Order: sequence, then C-alpha cells, then structure tokens
Amino acid sequence: MRWIACLFLLFITACNGTGRESLATKSLLESPSPTNLPVSTSPAPLPSPSLEPTSEAAQSPTNAPVAAAETGIPALTREPAPIVGTIDPAAYTWKPIINGLQQPLGLENAGDGSGRLFVLEQRGLIRILQNGNLIALPFLDLTDRVGSAGFEQGLLGLGFHPKYRENGYFFVNYTGLQGDTVIARFQVSQTDPNIARADSELVLLQVEQPYENHNGGALIFGPDGYLYLGLGDGGSAGDPQNNAQSLDTLLGKVLRIDVDQSSPYAIPQGNPYAQGGGRAEIWAYGLRNPWRMAFDALTGDLYIGDVGQNQWEEINFLPAEAVLQVGTTQAFNFGWNYFEGARQFHGQPPVGLEIIPPAAEYDHALGCSVTGGVVYRGSQLPGLRGVYLFGDYCSGRVWGLWRTSDGKWQQRLLFENMGRITAFGEDESGEVYLADQAGVIYLLAAK
Repeated sequence: MRWIACLFLLFITACNGTGRESLATKSLLESPSPTNLPVSTSPAPLPSPSLEPTSEAAQSPTNAPVAAAETGIPALTREPAPIVGTIDPAAYTWKPIINGLQQPLGLENAGDGSGRLFVLEQRGLIRILQNGNLIALPFLDLTDRVGSAGFEQGLLGLGFHPKYRENGYFFVNYTGLQGDTVIARFQVSQTDPNIARADSELVLLQVEQPYENHNGGALIFGPDGYLYLGLGDGGSAGDPQNNAQSLDTLLGKVLRIDVDQSSPYAIPQGNPYAQGGGRAEIWAYGLRNPWRMAFDALTGDLYIGDVGQNQWEEINFLPAEAVLQVGTTQAFNFGWNYFEGARQFHGQPPVGLEIIPPAAEYDHALGCSVTGGVVYRGSQLPGLRGVYLFGDYCSGRVWGLWRTSDGKWQQRLLFENMGRITAFGEDESGEVYLADQAGVIYLLAAK
C-alpha cells in the first residue's frame, strides 16, 4: 500500500475554455478523474566580472557539506485560493508575440530589471526577446558543443544566478556531443549585456546517459539560493537500470548544489545524503523525466512536471516548508518506477518506504507528455493569481491547478489547440508565456 506523504486529494472538474487567438475553440474533454488516488528598453549595464575563462571540466565538488549562505530567504506567504468556478477561460487569450524561432524549449528572465526574455533553442542557441523584438545575434551560441540529434537532446535548461546583475553568471543544462548531460556555468560579456562569453564555460557536472532519451533538463534556483537540477532516469522504457530508485546514480533525481561556497560547487548541509548513504547531490528521487520545475515566486512551493510512461502524466508538489527545512535527513521520493502517477507500475516498494503521490495527473486520452509550467503571479490577470498553469506537448492542452483553502487540489482544463507545448515562462512582472515547438512564443492576456 502506498504511503501517504501529503494529505492532499485531487479533485478534477470539467470546463469550457479558449485557445490561441485566431483559432477556433473546440469543446473540451472532461478532465480525468483521480481513480484510486491514494489518500496520501535597453538593459542596464553589468559591472565587470572577474571570472577567469576555462573550457576544462571542473574538479570534484567540495565533499564536506556547508551551511546555507545568507540568501535572503523570504518569509512564507499565502494568498486566498481562487474560488471554485470563478475562473473563466473565455476571459483570456494567448497572444502570439514572436515567431520564426527554431524549436524553442525554454523561456527565462534574468531578474536584472532589463525586461528581457531569454529563449532556448534546442540546437544550442540562447536568443533574446526585448520589447517584443527578437535580437538578431544570439546571446550565446553553443552549437559547437551541444548534441541535438536525438529528439530529447539539445540545450535543455537555463537558470540565472540570483545575483546575476552583480556577477553575470548563468547556468545551462545540455547534452554534449557524446550524449552525456552537462551542467555548466557561463558569464555575460563585460562590455555587452546582450552577449555572453562562450569561452567562460565552467563545467560543474557531467553525467553519463545510457540512452538518448529521458535527459530531463530542468535547472532553477530555489528560494534557499541553491541550484536545483532535474535529471531523467537515463532512458529506454520502464527504467531498465532502476536508476530512479537507486541512490548510487544521479539519474532520475532532483539534485541540489551550492554554487557559491566552492568551485565548482559544494554540497548543502541539508542534503539528505551529505554524510553518506547515497550521492551527496541527491535531494529528491523517484522521477522518470522531469520536464520543467518551478518555484512559486510568492510562496516558494515547488512544482515538477514528470513525463509518464504508458498511461499517466503527473505533477509533483512540495510545499515551501519542505523545501526550506534545515537539518533534515529526509529524501523525497516521488515513486517512479514503482508507480506511474498514482498507479502501481513495476514491483513492490520496500515496506516503510515513504512515497509522495502526485498532486495532479491525467491519462493518455488527454495527452502523452506533460510540460511543467509556472504559478501565475502577475498583475494583469488577477483571476489567475495562485493558479499553476501546465500543459501537454502532444495534445496542446493547458490546465490550471490550485489548492483550495482546505488544502484540496482542483484541476481544470482551460485551453487547447496550443500546438506542441515545450515550455512555460515568466517575465520579471510575473506574466506568463508559452513556447510552441513550431517556433512561436505566446503571452497569456485578457481578452
């Protein structure tokens, strides 16, 4: 019997919704029922940084765990939940703001006050959107070192250091020419804020990938100032090497590292295996292919979109209280490959193993590959504040997910016909964007 880690129930409601501008709206399918769900302008210039360029892989990380640095962790904040039935999808539309991109996979802002959006292209380019225009020269060109021949390979993740305005550091997740996962740090040019230095690469991690699929790619800084990395289980099907549940590999995990205390990184003191018993970088495990993670900008809650195997796509969740806990030895286990979503998939978990069930799921009648999203925290669409928006790559559907005041989950299908959804993103004001693999970026707006 599956252990109940969070006393959350998933309540699904059907709805009507809208799609992209200029697209006819089709009648929406009913959201899946949780059958058998366990109870359980010009940018400001940057100061001249002092990084010495290097193209060599970094040395081993500092083995001794270090205490958290002063990161200015915000106090936990909660808002009233949206009132059930008050979200009207017909009040919103997705406005195309740019097209002509080549297989965009990610959208990020630098948090530096410049108002820019940075777009990842699978082939290995980072492009800049500013004031609705695509800057001709790429911010960074990594096509000489990114392997993107495989469908799930390429430049997969981007995260800006919380102090990017001061130090110019940003981090990427890409598959190398041999197919391995590479986590690396780069730095912006000292003279042009729209150009990064390709020769400034510092490789933090290289992880061998046994197959070309399930590389994950999520890369994001948490409210604690640490860097979180989402890696898939290594690929093939069904996790044949049992990587997701093994503590001896970084595959199928969320890793947490401190990129400020040592070079290339240090192990945070609160990591569950910092003192042994597993790889020290591991923070959470039991994931198949985490495709996008997001921290709620207001609360610090964590959402993970984990791509399913045969039938179920899932959204995993951890409240900020769990993310920010200090001195714990608890590792969070999301259940793969014992479970796919909330359903048993393969084998029996050991007695007493604590597994966290998904906050939401849907079956393959509604899609085939979840794309994790973001929590809306902008000011232009107050009716959506606090709603986590996520979608499906195959069906182009977009759902909203939120918790009611009594802690129960509500999920509602809001939009469809959004193409091949590869990513959601936020600008510095908290407004939400969506990337279609066909090369279009959309902004969620009021009609």
